Amino acid sequence: MKIAIVCYPTFGGSGVVATELGIALANRGHEVHFITYKQPVRLAMLNSKIHFHEVHVPQYPLFKYQPYELALSSKLVDMVKLYKIDLLHVHYAIPHAYAGYMAKKMLEDQGITIPMVTTLHGTDITLVGNHPDYKTAVSFSINKSDVVTAVSQSLKRDTLRLFDIKQDIEVVPNFIDAGKYNHGFTDCQRDMLAGEEERIVTHISNFRKVKRISDIIRIFYRIQQELPARLMMVGEGPEKEGAEKLSEELGIADKVIFLGNSEEIDKLLCFSDLFLLPSETESFGLAALEAMINKTPVISSNTGGIPEVNINGISGYLSDVGNVEEMANNAIKILKDPAVLEKFKSNALTEAKKFDISHIVPIYEEIYQKAFQLA
Repeated sequence: MKIAIVCYPTFGGSGVVATELGIALANRGHEVHFITYKQPVRLAMLNSKIHFHEVHVPQYPLFKYQPYELALSSKLVDMVKLYKIDLLHVHYAIPHAYAGYMAKKMLEDQGITIPMVTTLHGTDITLVGNHPDYKTAVSFSINKSDVVTAVSQSLKRDTLRLFDIKQDIEVVPNFIDAGKYNHGFTDCQRDMLAGEEERIVTHISNFRKVKRISDIIRIFYRIQQELPARLMMVGEGPEKEGAEKLSEELGIADKVIFLGNSEEIDKLLCFSDLFLLPSETESFGLAALEAMINKTPVISSNTGGIPEVNINGISGYLSDVGNVEEMANNAIKILKDPAVLEKFKSNALTEAKKFDISHIVPIYEEIYQKAFQLA
């Protein structure tokens, strides 16, 4: 099968999932074409089964905002015709489902019928898509997709609550490629980041307000009062500066390390003893899953799809959003006793393996076949 994947090519979860899915599909013999404005960050190399086509957006002074949707839909039409692509799989409702639908209609005018699968990831529904300026177009695009999937039961419920959806929504969870994680890095020199007696706590995100970055600093402040520890803050975003300032105000700047964006998340997590994810909302919690596959237990909020991944009392603990005190106490409970920590590490890996990509890719292949029947 020849599949076109449309996604955001950034460090965000939707782009990571789309890229990993495309690579897995190629490994199963499909021909995969990534169509976006730059090469996805997780797409390390191309091969005979993987292709990348860049969407160029002409810059015209007439437009205050350049029309990416038009450029994308035109590119989709051209690539479908040139490579005889069989199916579109668009990740993120805005603007990809809308552009995909326009491409479908343009192709129909030329006698070409192509099915489209739309995967909803989170903020395209709960934050951006629900804005009054976008809501009508998002509803239309979802309803015009041949098959719609969501990455968690929580996101499915939110979509049905916020939009007038006539389509069925199938839940296909995000996934992890367990085979990529051998937990045996020869260069995993833990003492590069912390002393032998110190626990390493980690957070990875885009540092947006929804991630509640200040809560992370305050949780760690409580942790380091009880036991020697360091905090690794991985990522970039608007809340980073405030987090740095708060660390200084609390007198723990020497224990909080800001590492910026990294493409070596697994190596960073191999150092870690605990992962913090106190987000306001998460449609799935891919960062938690990546921590768990690296044997790192998770302290998180109980919002959105996180409880579908992080199992309370097993792979970590769940708390209400903003309950910094309870999150800190649970973190200390895990970190203080080496035997307890080792048990949670083992449990985290066991739970993460349930989301191995080998279980998920066949589900998408079945969905593609269903889309052909419905197109």
